Amino acid sequence: MRRFLPSLSALQAFDAAARHMSFTKAGEELAITQSGVSRHIVGLERFLGVRLFERSGSRLVLTDAGDKYFQEVVKLLNKLEEVSIDVVRGRKMDASLMVGAYPALASRWLAPRMHRFVETHGTTPIEVVAIGPDLDFSGDRIDIAILRGSGSWANARSTLLFPEELVVVASPKMIPVGVKPDILDFQRYPTLQNASRPSLWLTWLRVSGQPYSGAIQGIRFANSDMLVAGACNGLGLAVVPAHYVEQELSSGMLHAPFGRSIPSGEAYWVVHPEAKAQRSALGMFRDWLVQEGRRHRGRSSDK
Repeated sequence: MRRFLPSLSALQAFDAAARHMSFTKAGEELAITQSGVSRHIVGLERFLGVRLFERSGSRLVLTDAGDKYFQEVVKLLNKLEEVSIDVVRGRKMDASLMVGAYPALASRWLAPRMHRFVETHGTTPIEVVAIGPDLDFSGDRIDIAILRGSGSWANARSTLLFPEELVVVASPKMIPVGVKPDILDFQRYPTLQNASRPSLWLTWLRVSGQPYSGAIQGIRFANSDMLVAGACNGLGLAVVPAHYVEQELSSGMLHAPFGRSIPSGEAYWVVHPEAKAQRSALGMFRDWLVQEGRRHRGRSSDK
């Protein structure tokens, strides 16, 4: 017998419209017109014989039936996406160790070191995904993560990776190598801002005790990767975690005109849920990370 199933296109349109509560935004996500989304919804409602959406003034709202249907459709679409990805990658998603890290940390510290893990544990499937500071292990399928903080997370075990150190960097285009200004003049040197960590400049000024004059001002970037790129191109001074700019400092693209890095008072930790502590792949990756953390601390103390 033929299955009683709506079209996948109609379900995707319904899912997007219910998430955005807007046919227009749903169309933008699916790369179709607002009227195209509307036609899919009308067709789905006719197929099911129930109303899924209603208008409340200018607002779009789900009916009771639509809300219940949406909760189930999301689960089914997520599962369909998961099994489809499993076919592409040739293994189930939960067979991989899901490693969470901040985007800049993943690209600037973790990725350059991963070859050492691959050399010894090359058969262990790893997926590195971007996370934010509000990671919730109970709601995300992250097995192990590198987090910045004080070392305490609910229902999780944490091991110190390395203390964070901050450094002010500049392109030789802005301040020649070897020049160390006595006073940091914010009127003379524009300062690049990090929207994801807006307190970095104040933290560095407080901890370093560096004399300064003027008000902090300059271009604001969304994240550390953009910030480093801006500094390399001579747009201004940037205060960044020192481990983000190891390559740029070594190559001479950036230098530290106000001296070596200083502790920020925070640290990076290897964190994983208590419930997953016995997973063998997790243990291997945790131990490797801790070893890399010791190597990093050793190099930092030699400088």
